[in-house]
Amino acid sequence: MPSRFVRAAGLVPLAAALLGAGTFSAARAGTASAPRRAAVQTVPAALPFGPGERSTYQVKLAGVSVGRGTLEVTGVEVVDGNNTLHARMTINGGVPLARVDDKYETWFDRDELFSRRFKQDIHEVRYRRNRSYDFSPERRTWRRENGETGPLATDKPLDDLSFLFYARTLTFSVGDTFTLNRYFRESGNPVTLRVVRRETVKVPAGTYKTIVVRPTIHTNGLFGQGGQAEVYFTDDARHIVVMVKSRVPVVGSLTMQLQTYTPGH
Repeated sequence: MPSRFVRAAGLVPLAAALLGAGTFSAARAGTASAPRRAAVQTVPAALPFGPGERSTYQVKLAGVSVGRGTLEVTGVEVVDGNNTLHARMTINGGVPLARVDDKYETWFDRDELFSRRFKQDIHEVRYRRNRSYDFSPERRTWRRENGETGPLATDKPLDDLSFLFYARTLTFSVGDTFTLNRYFRESGNPVTLRVVRRETVKVPAGTYKTIVVRPTIHTNGLFGQGGQAEVYFTDDARHIVVMVKSRVPVVGSLTMQLQTYTPGH
């Protein structure tokens, strides 16, 4: 997941680094002087998520419960003639003079996990940002809602949110560092994912064994550099997002803790 909670840590950038062969490398901690590349990981045939999956979260600012968040795969939608999975993440809540109201949406290819459309509507305390992109991987170009266009950094682009779903398809080991050049704008690369520890956490939905990942994307999103974000995935093949911690201007800390989970199909 930048001066905001997104900017600081940048949730969105998280997912992008994970993509595939030839575009990412992974080194294991403990061999810092001579990093060891992990085997390239390909997109699994059976994804750990699907239409209908929905997670809800308790949102805390500076340790005080102030709102609610959601992460869901709403269904299959056609974008530019291609079937895509539509996913959405929202965060709402706050206290007087320090409110967060964020929405991220992505439409990504379900077979190769690259993005075809991305929307971001962010309001974090005094920071606001709204943008919408349509991607053409075939022509390696993007177009914004204001008519601006530009080149894609890769023919398998990921955005802030699709990166999160891509990350869920990876196999994590403590000490791994993934360096990925899949963010759609060159300025956002490389996206790095550091697998820092295993930890058992208690959240409103229950107690979970998790594996903790620190994402960094060179952008102003939820997982941006300023947020110092950590994402707690279930320590199993599903990699459900159990908790997210990041930084928010003025208040200091923002935490999302899993309240309910409904699997997809």
